Formats: sequence, C-alpha cells, structure tokens
Amino acid sequence: MNTTVEVLGFARDASWLPWAVQYFFLIGISVAAFFLSLPGFVWRRSKWLGISRRALLAALVCGLTAPVALLADLHQPGRFLNFYLHPNLGSWMAWGSFFIPLYLLGLIGYAWLCLRPLLAEMGQRPGSLAGLYRKLAYGGHDNLSAIKAAALAATLGGLLVLLYTGMEVMIVQARSLWNTPLLPLIFGITAMTGGIGMTALFEALTGNRQSAPLLNQWLARGIWVTLVLLLAWLILGLSGTSTAAADALAAMAGSFGWLVTGGWLFGSTLLTLWLARNHSNSLLMPALLALHGAWLIRWVVFIGGQSLPKMGSASHPYYLTLTPDSLLGIVGMAGLCLTLYIILTSLIPWDDQANA
Repeated sequence: MNTTVEVLGFARDASWLPWAVQYFFLIGISVAAFFLSLPGFVWRRSKWLGISRRALLAALVCGLTAPVALLADLHQPGRFLNFYLHPNLGSWMAWGSFFIPLYLLGLIGYAWLCLRPLLAEMGQRPGSLAGLYRKLAYGGHDNLSAIKAAALAATLGGLLVLLYTGMEVMIVQARSLWNTPLLPLIFGITAMTGGIGMTALFEALTGNRQSAPLLNQWLARGIWVTLVLLLAWLILGLSGTSTAAADALAAMAGSFGWLVTGGWLFGSTLLTLWLARNHSNSLLMPALLALHGAWLIRWVVFIGGQSLPKMGSASHPYYLTLTPDSLLGIVGMAGLCLTLYIILTSLIPWDDQANA
C-alpha cells in the first residue's frame, strides 16, 4: 500500500539571532559616524568641528562594540579564525572578515592621529596619567597629511563594510524579504540616519545643542531617501516586477502582526521626519527615533525575514526570551556601549572646550 504525505511546512528556529541585528546595527552606525567626522577633522570645516568630535566618539564606541556581537553570533572564535585559515573568496561573508579589520584599524589610527594634539596638551597638565598621555601623543603633532591617509584607509574599509553587509544578506534567494537589490541601499541609508542619531545623542549628552539644526537637516534628507526606497520596494512587490518582493508581500498578507509592523515602521519614520523638519532645534527625540528606525529596519529584515516560510504556508515567529542569545544579549551589548562611552569620556574630553 502506497501512502502519500503532503508537507505543508517545517518548524525551524531562526538561524540569525538578535546578535546579527546588533552587529549590523552597530557597525553601520560606526561607519556613518566616521563619515560625519570627516568635515571637521579632514576638511577643517569650522561649523563641523564639534559635531565631528562627537561623531568620532560614536564611531569608536559602536565600532569597538560591533565585533563582540559578531563573535557572539558565530558562537565560538574558531569559526571566525576559519575565515582566515580556509578563505572562501566566493563568499561575501568571508570577504567581510578582511573588510572589518581594514576599517577598524583605519578608524583607530585615524582617531589617534586626530586626538594627538589633545593628548599632548593633557600630558602637560598635572595628574597621575600625564605620562601616559605624553606617550600616547608621541609628539602631539597635528599632521593633516597623516590624518588624510588614515581617513582614506578607513573610508575604503567603511565603504567595503557597508557593501558586504548588504550583499551577504541580499544574495540569499531562499529568503524573499532579503533577496532584493534595494537591500544594500536601505541598509546604507538607514546606517547614515542611525549614525546621525547616535552623534546627535552624544551632542545632547554633552549639552552642545547648537548643532541641532545642521544634524536635523541631514537627518531629514536621509529619512526622505529611506521612505523612497521603502516605497520603491513596496511598488516592486505590488506590481509583480520583483518576484521576491511579491512573494514576501504574499506571505505577509492577512497577518495582523505584519500589518502592525509595517504601520509602525512607516509611522515612526514619518514622525522622525516631522520632528527633524519642524523641531530643528531638538536633539534628543529625533536622535532616539533615528536610532529606533535603524534598529527596526534590521530587526524586521533579519528576524521578520526568517519568520516567513521558505516553502508551504507555515510561518515561524520569533519570541524574545531571557537568554544570552536574545533579550539578555541585547541588554548586554547596550551595557558594553555605555561602558565604552564612560571610559572614553572619562579619559578624553569630547566637548567643545577641547577644540580650543
């Protein structure tokens, strides 16, 4: 006797956990914040000097934290070392293992060169750390040529990081929400708005509110581009031009959860745009909403994208739990960012008084 079994779906756990969301969120913000530091430190634009200092701080805090989330997502250091021991040059993820050190080493070298004059000045002040500051300053010269060279290396690494983080997700054809050429652009522009948000948050924490109109101006521009890209993806899906986008929308159809998520995403994005345009002197709320938007995009793409079925009709929702791979990990990474912020701001002044 022959028996026919029809398989409607498979129950499977998410492979890319919140660690991945945090890594993509933090590394994107770090690169964007680094770009915001260039006008003040490289091009010497006077109105950008203070902003560039806080942007460099944001780039360091997020850039030094992001690899921790990446290693946690890989679960053991051996998996990361395997990228170097047995490189697969046909994989975007493998290329990322080379792009990340290029960016981080360039960022650290660039930050050191930018801060050398300040370190030398602090070495002349009385205190227990004066000797350490003098050694770190290594003469304390403001070498613009060296700063430009380090900035070029970090810029190349940063652009490659933005490219690979978008491409390694986009090429996964089995995930309909991921497989769109718009994804690297969406990740890139939301990284920029998130970087502006983190810089604005640090501006608010240091009380430098005079930069609010300039930051909100650039934030509004980034939000406009984000809305255009999201609407473009929606149109591609509704018109059937993109098969992957159409499949993703079909899988979401009739789901109240996805309806709420979509409404929240567009609503919070529009609110951020409204605040940036109509309350240009405000820093805190636009900054927090910009960070929320950058995080939400990545959460929806990674976690929501894995909840959509690869085959059949069964969805696989993800629930936050009190485990290191879930909620505790998110809180822990936030705590690490806060710790680095406290350490860096305790050792080096980042306010406008340091520009004198």
